[in-house]
Amino acid sequence: MDRLFELGPEFWTAAGETLYMVAFTLLIGGAMGLVLGIVLYATRAGGLLASRVVFTVLNVVINFFRPIPFIIFIAVAQPFARLVIGTGIGNDALIFTLSIASSFAIARIVEQNLVTVSPGVVEAAKAMGAGPFRILRTVVIPEALGPLILGYTFVLVAIVDMTAVAGYIGGGGLGNFALVYGYRQFEPAATWAAVLLIILLVQVVQFLGNWLARKVMRR
Repeated sequence: MDRLFELGPEFWTAAGETLYMVAFTLLIGGAMGLVLGIVLYATRAGGLLASRVVFTVLNVVINFFRPIPFIIFIAVAQPFARLVIGTGIGNDALIFTLSIASSFAIARIVEQNLVTVSPGVVEAAKAMGAGPFRILRTVVIPEALGPLILGYTFVLVAIVDMTAVAGYIGGGGLGNFALVYGYRQFEPAATWAAVLLIILLVQVVQFLGNWLARKVMRR
Protein backbone atom coordinates (compact mmCIF):
# COMPACT_ATOMS: atom_id res chain seq x y z
CA MET A 1 0.00 0.00 0.00
CA ASP A 2 2.90 2.37 0.74
CA ARG A 3 4.13 1.75 -2.78
CA LEU A 4 0.75 2.84 -4.13
CA PHE A 5 1.03 6.17 -2.31
CA GLU A 6 4.49 6.62 -3.81
CA LEU A 7 2.99 6.00 -7.26
CA GLY A 8 0.30 8.65 -6.69
CA PRO A 9 1.64 11.15 -9.28
CA GLU A 10 2.03 8.43 -11.92
CA PHE A 11 -1.46 7.11 -11.13
CA TRP A 12 -3.20 10.44 -11.61
CA THR A 13 -1.14 11.17 -14.71
CA ALA A 14 -2.31 7.83 -16.12
CA ALA A 15 -5.92 8.71 -15.24
CA GLY A 16 -5.57 12.03 -17.08
CA GLU A 17 -4.13 10.25 -20.11
CA THR A 18 -7.07 7.85 -20.16
CA LEU A 19 -9.56 10.73 -20.06
CA TYR A 20 -7.61 12.54 -22.80
CA MET A 21 -7.62 9.49 -25.08
CA VAL A 22 -11.28 8.69 -24.43
CA ALA A 23 -12.48 12.27 -24.97
CA PHE A 24 -10.65 12.86 -28.24
CA THR A 25 -11.49 9.40 -29.56
CA LEU A 26 -15.19 9.96 -28.89
CA LEU A 27 -15.04 13.42 -30.45
CA ILE A 28 -13.29 12.33 -33.65
CA GLY A 29 -14.60 8.78 -34.00
CA GLY A 30 -18.07 9.83 -32.90
CA ALA A 31 -18.27 12.52 -35.57
CA MET A 32 -16.99 10.22 -38.32
CA GLY A 33 -19.30 7.41 -37.21
CA LEU A 34 -22.31 9.74 -37.13
CA VAL A 35 -21.66 10.87 -40.70
CA LEU A 36 -21.11 7.31 -41.94
CA GLY A 37 -24.23 6.07 -40.15
CA ILE A 38 -26.40 8.85 -41.59
CA VAL A 39 -25.08 8.13 -45.08
CA LEU A 40 -25.81 4.41 -44.63
CA TYR A 41 -29.34 5.20 -43.50
CA ALA A 42 -30.04 7.74 -46.23
CA THR A 43 -28.63 5.71 -49.15
CA ARG A 44 -30.18 2.33 -48.29
CA ALA A 45 -32.95 1.02 -50.57
CA GLY A 46 -36.01 3.23 -50.13
CA GLY A 47 -34.01 5.81 -48.21
CA LEU A 48 -34.11 9.57 -48.51
CA LEU A 49 -31.08 9.60 -50.84
CA ALA A 50 -31.18 6.00 -52.06
CA SER A 51 -27.99 4.97 -53.87
CA ARG A 52 -27.14 1.30 -54.27
CA VAL A 53 -23.51 2.04 -55.18
CA VAL A 54 -22.77 4.30 -52.19
CA PHE A 55 -24.59 2.02 -49.75
CA THR A 56 -22.90 -1.14 -51.04
CA VAL A 57 -19.39 0.35 -50.92
CA LEU A 58 -19.85 1.75 -47.41
CA ASN A 59 -21.49 -1.45 -46.21
CA VAL A 60 -18.61 -3.59 -47.49
CA VAL A 61 -15.93 -1.30 -46.02
CA ILE A 62 -17.57 -1.24 -42.58
CA ASN A 63 -18.18 -4.99 -42.59
CA PHE A 64 -14.55 -5.56 -43.58
CA PHE A 65 -12.94 -3.52 -40.79
CA ARG A 66 -15.43 -3.90 -37.93
CA PRO A 67 -14.70 -7.55 -37.01
CA ILE A 68 -10.90 -7.03 -36.77
CA PRO A 69 -9.78 -7.40 -33.12
CA PHE A 70 -8.50 -4.06 -31.86
CA ILE A 71 -5.05 -5.31 -30.87
CA ILE A 72 -4.56 -6.53 -34.47
CA PHE A 73 -6.07 -3.34 -35.90
CA ILE A 74 -3.41 -1.34 -34.02
CA ALA A 75 -0.66 -3.19 -35.88
CA VAL A 76 -2.45 -2.85 -39.22
CA ALA A 77 -3.10 0.88 -38.81
CA GLN A 78 0.31 1.79 -37.37
CA PRO A 79 1.97 2.60 -40.75
CA PHE A 80 -1.07 4.70 -41.71
CA ALA A 81 -0.92 6.55 -38.37
CA ARG A 82 2.78 7.26 -38.95
CA LEU A 83 1.96 8.64 -42.39
CA VAL A 84 -0.90 10.88 -41.25
CA ILE A 85 0.18 12.17 -37.82
CA GLY A 86 3.92 11.50 -38.01
CA THR A 87 4.14 8.78 -35.36
CA GLY A 88 2.96 5.23 -34.90
CA ILE A 89 3.45 5.11 -31.12
CA GLY A 90 2.15 7.02 -28.11
CA ASN A 91 -1.23 8.36 -27.04
CA ASP A 92 -1.85 10.36 -30.21
CA ALA A 93 -1.27 7.28 -32.37
CA LEU A 94 -3.72 5.35 -30.21
CA ILE A 95 -6.32 8.12 -30.52
CA PHE A 96 -5.91 8.02 -34.31
CA THR A 97 -6.33 4.24 -34.42
CA LEU A 98 -9.16 4.19 -31.89
CA SER A 99 -11.02 6.90 -33.79
CA ILE A 100 -10.96 4.88 -36.99
CA ALA A 101 -11.90 1.61 -35.28
CA SER A 102 -14.72 3.15 -33.24
CA SER A 103 -16.15 5.05 -36.21
CA PHE A 104 -17.13 1.80 -37.92
CA ALA A 105 -18.92 0.49 -34.83
CA ILE A 106 -20.61 3.86 -34.27
CA ALA A 107 -21.75 3.96 -37.90
CA ARG A 108 -23.64 0.69 -37.42
CA ILE A 109 -25.17 1.88 -34.15
CA VAL A 110 -26.30 5.14 -35.76
CA GLU A 111 -27.75 3.35 -38.79
CA GLN A 112 -29.64 0.81 -36.65
CA ASN A 113 -31.14 3.52 -34.46
CA LEU A 114 -32.15 5.74 -37.37
CA VAL A 115 -33.86 2.80 -39.08
CA THR A 116 -36.18 2.47 -36.07
CA VAL A 117 -37.73 5.88 -36.80
CA SER A 118 -41.30 5.37 -37.98
CA PRO A 119 -41.60 5.60 -41.80
CA GLY A 120 -44.90 7.36 -41.25
CA VAL A 121 -43.14 10.30 -39.61
CA VAL A 122 -40.74 10.57 -42.53
CA GLU A 123 -43.57 10.34 -45.07
CA ALA A 124 -45.48 13.06 -43.22
CA ALA A 125 -42.45 15.35 -43.44
CA LYS A 126 -42.15 14.62 -47.16
CA ALA A 127 -45.83 15.43 -47.65
CA MET A 128 -45.23 18.82 -46.04
CA GLY A 129 -42.54 19.56 -48.64
CA ALA A 130 -39.44 19.01 -46.53
CA GLY A 131 -36.29 17.98 -48.42
CA PRO A 132 -34.07 15.01 -47.53
CA PHE A 133 -31.49 16.99 -45.57
CA ARG A 134 -34.12 18.90 -43.64
CA ILE A 135 -35.90 15.65 -42.78
CA LEU A 136 -32.66 14.14 -41.52
CA ARG A 137 -31.84 17.20 -39.43
CA THR A 138 -35.27 18.05 -38.00
CA VAL A 139 -37.13 14.72 -37.99
CA VAL A 140 -35.01 11.58 -38.15
CA ILE A 141 -32.13 12.49 -35.82
CA PRO A 142 -34.35 14.14 -33.15
CA GLU A 143 -36.70 11.14 -33.20
CA ALA A 144 -33.79 8.73 -32.67
CA LEU A 145 -31.86 10.94 -30.24
CA GLY A 146 -32.60 8.95 -27.08
CA PRO A 147 -31.46 5.58 -28.50
CA LEU A 148 -28.47 7.33 -30.11
CA ILE A 149 -27.35 8.63 -26.71
CA LEU A 150 -27.57 5.10 -25.30
CA GLY A 151 -25.60 3.81 -28.29
CA TYR A 152 -22.87 6.40 -27.83
CA THR A 153 -22.77 5.57 -24.11
CA PHE A 154 -22.15 1.93 -24.97
CA VAL A 155 -19.36 2.93 -27.37
CA LEU A 156 -17.81 5.26 -24.80
CA VAL A 157 -17.58 2.40 -22.31
CA ALA A 158 -15.98 0.23 -25.01
CA ILE A 159 -13.45 2.98 -25.77
CA VAL A 160 -12.47 3.11 -22.10
CA ASP A 161 -11.83 -0.63 -22.30
CA MET A 162 -9.81 -0.32 -25.50
CA THR A 163 -7.50 2.37 -24.08
CA ALA A 164 -6.17 -0.34 -21.75
CA VAL A 165 -3.96 -1.63 -24.59
CA ALA A 166 -2.23 1.74 -25.07
CA GLY A 167 0.95 0.37 -23.54
CA TYR A 168 1.46 -1.94 -26.48
CA ILE A 169 2.26 1.04 -28.71
CA GLY A 170 4.08 3.14 -26.14
CA GLY A 171 1.04 4.95 -24.83
CA GLY A 172 -0.03 5.66 -21.26
CA GLY A 173 -3.30 5.48 -19.40
CA LEU A 174 -4.65 3.37 -16.56
CA GLY A 175 -4.25 0.12 -18.45
CA ASN A 176 -0.57 0.79 -18.98
CA PHE A 177 -0.21 1.84 -15.32
CA ALA A 178 -1.74 -1.46 -14.17
CA LEU A 179 0.54 -3.40 -16.50
CA VAL A 180 3.81 -1.59 -15.69
CA TYR A 181 3.44 -0.85 -11.99
CA GLY A 182 1.02 -3.60 -11.02
CA TYR A 183 1.62 -6.73 -13.05
CA ARG A 184 5.31 -6.36 -13.89
CA GLN A 185 6.35 -5.09 -10.46
CA PHE A 186 4.10 -7.50 -8.54
CA GLU A 187 2.07 -4.72 -6.91
CA PRO A 188 -1.57 -5.92 -6.74
CA ALA A 189 -2.61 -2.67 -5.05
CA ALA A 190 -1.53 -0.69 -8.14
CA THR A 191 -3.48 -3.02 -10.41
CA TRP A 192 -6.61 -2.83 -8.27
CA ALA A 193 -6.40 0.95 -7.99
CA ALA A 194 -6.41 1.23 -11.80
CA VAL A 195 -9.21 -1.33 -12.12
CA LEU A 196 -11.41 0.40 -9.54
CA LEU A 197 -10.94 3.82 -11.15
CA ILE A 198 -11.83 2.39 -14.56
CA ILE A 199 -14.95 0.79 -13.06
CA LEU A 200 -15.89 4.10 -11.41
CA LEU A 201 -15.40 5.95 -14.69
CA VAL A 202 -17.56 3.45 -16.56
CA GLN A 203 -20.32 3.65 -13.92
CA VAL A 204 -20.39 7.45 -14.10
CA VAL A 205 -20.50 7.40 -17.90
CA GLN A 206 -23.29 4.80 -17.94
CA PHE A 207 -25.31 6.67 -15.32
CA LEU A 208 -25.04 9.98 -17.18
CA GLY A 209 -25.86 8.33 -20.51
CA ASN A 210 -28.96 6.62 -19.11
CA TRP A 211 -30.09 9.81 -17.38
CA LEU A 212 -29.67 11.94 -20.48
CA ALA A 213 -31.41 9.37 -22.72
CA ARG A 214 -34.40 9.18 -20.34
CA LYS A 215 -34.65 12.96 -20.23
CA VAL A 216 -34.59 13.21 -24.04
CA MET A 217 -37.15 10.42 -24.55
CA ARG A 218 -39.60 12.03 -22.10
CA ARG A 219 -39.84 15.24 -24.11
